[in-house]
Amino acid sequence: MNLDELIAFFHGLSSESVARFPEFYSADACFKDPFNEVRGVAAIQRIFAHMFEQVAEPRFVVSEKVVDDRGAVLIWTFTFRAARWGGGRTQLIRGASHLRFDAAGKVSYHRDYWDAAEELYLKLPVVGILMRGLRRALAAPVSSVNP
Repeated sequence: MNLDELIAFFHGLSSESVARFPEFYSADACFKDPFNEVRGVAAIQRIFAHMFEQVAEPRFVVSEKVVDDRGAVLIWTFTFRAARWGGGRTQLIRGASHLRFDAAGKVSYHRDYWDAAEELYLKLPVVGILMRGLRRALAAPVSSVNP
C-alpha cells in the first residue's frame, strides 16, 4: 500500500467512505486511541462511523509523515463541530498516529496519541473549570529569575 493513498483516504474521510477501511487495514488490525481499544477492521469502522454520529464536519489533515521500513508516524490535526458541548464552534485536536504495516502493506496496528485533557476536557463547560484549576495547582511555579 502507498502511504500517500492512506493519507488521501483520511483527508477525504466521510461517513460513506468508512466502508473502504478494508482496502487499507488488515482484517485483524489493532486500533487504540484515548477512548477505544479494538481489534478487527469491522470494529475500527464502527469507531469512525460513530465519530460521524457524534460530531459534525469531522476532518483530518495530515501535516507530516515519518516513515521507515517498519511503519510510519503521521502528525495530524482533526477539526469538527460539536453541537452538544462545543456550542457549534469548530474544535481542533492535534495528534499523531503510529502505524505498522503487515506483509501485504495494510495497516495492522494504529495507535493515536493526543492529549484528551488539553484538547478536549479543558474545553468542556463544567469539567473544563475543574481541569483548569487542577492544571494551575499542579504546574511548576514560574520564576522571574533565570537559572
